[in-house]
Amino acid sequence: MKKGRFLSLTLACALCASMLAGCGGGGQASSPSAGSAGSADNAASAPAKVELTVVTSYGGDDGNRKNYEAAVKAYEKATGNTVADASATSNEEWKAKVLTDFETGTEPDVLFFFTNADAEPFIQEGKVVDLDTIRAAYPDYASNMKDSMMATAADGKHYAVPSAGFWENMFVNTKVLEDCGVKVPGPDYTWEQFLTDCEAIKAKGYTPIACSLFEVPHYWFEFTLLNNGTLTTQMDVPTVDADGKLVMDQTAEKWINGLNDIKDLYERGFFPANTLTATDAETVQLFAEDEAAFLIDGSWKCGYFSDNYADKLGDYAVAYVPAKGERKATEAIGGISMGYFITQKAWNDPAKQAAAVEFVQHMTSDEVLSTFVTTEVTALKNGASPSGLNSLQQTAADTNANITGVVGAVQDTITSEAKTDLFANVQNVVTGQMTAEEAVASAAALN
Repeated sequence: MKKGRFLSLTLACALCASMLAGCGGGGQASSPSAGSAGSADNAASAPAKVELTVVTSYGGDDGNRKNYEAAVKAYEKATGNTVADASATSNEEWKAKVLTDFETGTEPDVLFFFTNADAEPFIQEGKVVDLDTIRAAYPDYASNMKDSMMATAADGKHYAVPSAGFWENMFVNTKVLEDCGVKVPGPDYTWEQFLTDCEAIKAKGYTPIACSLFEVPHYWFEFTLLNNGTLTTQMDVPTVDADGKLVMDQTAEKWINGLNDIKDLYERGFFPANTLTATDAETVQLFAEDEAAFLIDGSWKCGYFSDNYADKLGDYAVAYVPAKGERKATEAIGGISMGYFITQKAWNDPAKQAAAVEFVQHMTSDEVLSTFVTTEVTALKNGASPSGLNSLQQTAADTNANITGVVGAVQDTITSEAKTDLFANVQNVVTGQMTAEEAVASAAALN
């Protein structure tokens, strides 16, 4: 069945009304099987309105939460369907809960989730529907997307419709840097300069690096790997031999050196005093409230700071992660790592199938994605059209204009067991309870 243009127009209008007015009158509903709008026959045969259960990472503290809520309202107004939102903040606990829900048969109808190895458990169990199957019934499904930018699962199929992409880079608190006599990092920023700057910042009584090694060590891990390798080797993963021992090759050495660089930063006292127990929210607050200078995070944090610290945006900027070895500071982590899945549970439910398809098409339409995008990557054929950037977003756009290379996050390619083990052992490595080599060997054995 092919969707007509009426739903797309209605959804777009409803989205605009929702974002500008907050709420409005009842919208006219449509479905993929509808013929001409307003027909009495169509009204009589229209399917009953349904409730979709949707899980996303757009939790309460996500910078795009408001955009997500506005888009959902527009969908509900245009279709008459309702959305039972079970979204939460993206972290390892959230990922584990999503996978557990699939194991126990309590998965949602639509899921916004990672499109990498994290999704393989429910893909391999046949719990989500591939795009070819959906397009056989709904030819227009994801037709506005570049298939070449869609994630390919281990079985060679596409399952998720990509949303806005991401970049990871270094946020700096310009107010703290100015007080310490430190310049905002430029495109030629080196690791040696960074260590010197951190000493100056520490001497002034500030925390150089805002980071929770307890909850989010992965941002620094990705860049310390890149600093000890190259863009072309970033996605290489250590292996173990037949006896379960770590194969000591260049990849293993890169991972070991990357972890040791984090240990060095810890031993120099550049992380918060409570980095081994603090939450990510607590260390981000240090940065936001002018107590810390540097924060490696993702593009989504622009939205977070815009929503929660609108009066302080002039004190923040997106700059460059210090470079070491062959890497240039203008090389960053980025890509499109998340997308919308339709579960077999919804697909096999005659009452929900069309509603789930409509929901994903709406959330990934040019109009809606443009409300989520400021400086991020997208798979849209026509590109996104973000409106007026604020000062922080403009610094991100300016920095990204100088980016000379982007590579995905290697953590997205390893199993959840290996990832959990690796990042849990970061604390053991920095405190000397385990060597970096032991930590890498332990993770590799689980991959």
